[in-house]
Amino acid sequence: MMKAIAGAALILLAVPAAAQDAAAYEPDCATIAAFLDSAVAEGRTVGGSALVWKDGAERCFAAAGDADREQTRPVARDTLFQIFSMTKPVTGVALMQLWEAGKFGLDDPLEWHLPEYAALKVADGENADGSPILRDPKRKVTVRDVLRHTAGFTYGADGAPENAADRVWAELQPLSSTNTLAQFSQKMAQVPLLYDPGTHWNYSAGVDVQARLVEVLSGQPFAEYVAQHIFQPLGMADTGWKRSAADRARLARVYEGENGALAPWADDELLDANFMGRPMTMGGSGIVTTVDDYMKFARMLLREGSLNGTRILKPSTIRLMATDQLDPRIAPANRSWLVGKGSGGFGFDVFVRTGQPQSPQENRGSVGEFYWDGFPSMLFWVDPAQDMAVILATQKVPFDNDLHRDFRVAVYGAEYLGPPGD
Repeated sequence: MMKAIAGAALILLAVPAAAQDAAAYEPDCATIAAFLDSAVAEGRTVGGSALVWKDGAERCFAAAGDADREQTRPVARDTLFQIFSMTKPVTGVALMQLWEAGKFGLDDPLEWHLPEYAALKVADGENADGSPILRDPKRKVTVRDVLRHTAGFTYGADGAPENAADRVWAELQPLSSTNTLAQFSQKMAQVPLLYDPGTHWNYSAGVDVQARLVEVLSGQPFAEYVAQHIFQPLGMADTGWKRSAADRARLARVYEGENGALAPWADDELLDANFMGRPMTMGGSGIVTTVDDYMKFARMLLREGSLNGTRILKPSTIRLMATDQLDPRIAPANRSWLVGKGSGGFGFDVFVRTGQPQSPQENRGSVGEFYWDGFPSMLFWVDPAQDMAVILATQKVPFDNDLHRDFRVAVYGAEYLGPPGD
């Protein structure tokens, strides 16, 4: 008996301290609730909610503040949130379902499936009049590039265009809400690439190209395909792009400004429940949902493709999506702001953590986690090491990375490193 105890002690001592701490980790719901309360009290957000699912059960739910301050309507369990870019992983799942069905290969040239991209050019400088100097790309854009933001596509400029490619974007307006996805794709194919495919990570409208691929490969309108193959099987009855006027009574309002000086966002087009009644159904944005509905999607990812006996993707496909797909030759300087997300890279429509936090300022998290966020400071992540999925729902612009970092500290603790990587 003493030998067995001694052996167990030796095994425990051989486990690194960080791994021991990770195994013992439990979320503190009171700390999470207190974080939300303080964020509202300090004017960092008007309202928000948080949901933590761990070890097969809900662990924490907290809500604070208002969904609509002017209507004195508090954040509730059924509040509808515009999730913006948290739409992107949903689109990636839809496209990977079609990959599993043998509809395309990851390294197929994009033009095999969307012929309008056969004549893509790279903007290699500009003429005196601001028009692009064009050349052929060094290789074709592949579907894999489109899934991992390495195609060289742009998203347009936030302000005045600073390069020739973005000036073409500004003229054509591919993502105008009056376009269909087919019209978007035809216009997008006329916008020059910023970079040669595979050389840079550049956040772009590539996920909207994914949505058009879903339409072409499935023969269904994009939103219809997603509803039939993802939302309905998962029981996400409160999720979609186009919402009824009645839903406005549950829709959280987006607020804009600095901490303590938040005002209703003046972008009426986006406040209108994501282009209600307009042709565009974006692959990169537009879903309206509740924290409970989106958690069903996150739990499906956590369970490697299935939820409550319903399989959406194979486990191997989820692992592929959640594996860093970036070529090591893409240096940090060529990864734009992705490097600020933490120690990691990018899979298919999700950030992937490959190393422990390297500084106190870096977001807390576990090696192997994958996640994405949305412009109004929305956030979700999946942490397989802790068997956990987490959602933070807020509607505050501009995007607030500090809020996310502090929320992760509330969830994990300031010293959390998680298990070591490979």
